[in-house]
Amino acid sequence: MKLLQKTLLALAAGSMMTVGAQAAVNYGMTAQPYIGAKIGQYDLDSADDATSYGVYGGAKFTPNFGIEAEYMTTSDADFSSNREYSADVYGLYGTYDYTFPGSDMYAKGRLGVSKNKVDVDRSGSRSDTGIAGGLGLGYNLASNAAVELAYDWYPTVDNVADKGDLDASGITLGANFKF
Repeated sequence: MKLLQKTLLALAAGSMMTVGAQAAVNYGMTAQPYIGAKIGQYDLDSADDATSYGVYGGAKFTPNFGIEAEYMTTSDADFSSNREYSADVYGLYGTYDYTFPGSDMYAKGRLGVSKNKVDVDRSGSRSDTGIAGGLGLGYNLASNAAVELAYDWYPTVDNVADKGDLDASGITLGANFKF
């Protein structure tokens, strides 16, 4: 990725953080931090799906807007007949939650920047940084605990082994605890 693209992505991520912080100041709220863990499936084009697992954390600055960071890794999965791959994802996202009226269920969207690194046996690793995001549904089990089911998409990784540019996405089930 070129320097200008990386700079623009960094500015976009910084802008999302600033909007959330300003909203907290305007509404007189303090941030509500949370941490969580997730497990799911990582789907890399032209390869078998891998089991994914990771941790995430963030803060809500208003009832709707927040920021979230994640680290996710995968188990080894078949890449081709005689090679395996694994992946690591590091991300920073702005989030928006919409709670359905009269319910403990909510919809969640996130958009931000992530690094998607794919390591293929005997071919080395390739990574790319770019726009990533996701959509999901959550359920508040209590005022300080929730579960979330999400579909996420990650940056395309260029020139992976002999299969060219590969898209990646995933489905995860997570649980988080709010402080």
